Amino acid sequence: MKFTSPLTPGKLIQRYKRFLADVLTAGGVTVTATCPNTGSMLGLTTPGSTVWLSESDSPTRKYRHTWEMIEDDLGDGPHLVGINTGKPNALVAEAIGLNAIPELQGYASLRREVKYGENSRIDILLAEGRDPRPCYVEIKNVHLMRQAGRAEFPDCKTERGAKHLRELSTMVAEGNRAVMVFLVQRGDAKTFSLARDLDPAYAAAFQTAAAAGVEMLCYGCSLSPTEIAVDRRIEIADLS
Repeated sequence: MKFTSPLTPGKLIQRYKRFLADVLTAGGVTVTATCPNTGSMLGLTTPGSTVWLSESDSPTRKYRHTWEMIEDDLGDGPHLVGINTGKPNALVAEAIGLNAIPELQGYASLRREVKYGENSRIDILLAEGRDPRPCYVEIKNVHLMRQAGRAEFPDCKTERGAKHLRELSTMVAEGNRAVMVFLVQRGDAKTFSLARDLDPAYAAAFQTAAAAGVEMLCYGCSLSPTEIAVDRRIEIADLS
């Protein structure tokens, strides 16, 4: 996924009200950017960090800039981390179209945001494949890393996330295929595990869903100021 124009760097002043961030641009101007992330962003809101912004020319936008990435250094140099939770669905859909996720190939139909479950919408619904079962695909953005090389999810309690796992289990029980995709928007991730200490209930829901037949996948991305691309499968430690 290429950005419409290259991202511009700045220094984070503060994130506040969850969805806003003040950033000092390279040109010395302070701008307020939208922060498209509902999580805690644990470890990724340190003032002074280098962040990367996209810019919109829409006249209806209150804030022209959007916070897309931040540089995080856990001891082996800075790595770009994608914090925009609006990107993963499109990234996975693009990767499916490019045959970059073998487990999700072979379907003629791909629809996004289809209603299902308890007043929810599935991120991607695949159908008309070699496997006759419809395939329900839920996608979670992963950016937490507390130990070098190991990505984790979630970064805070997520009752909504646990609900999605239960709904996927229901889809399997009804004879469908269901897949949870954890998309790691950072190039330094080598393994993935659940942050059980941050949300034990989600970890329990994960294990229950896996036992019920929900397939668990994790894929990583390469990131630059011009493009994000799904590029590799990552081992899920909790399933090994």
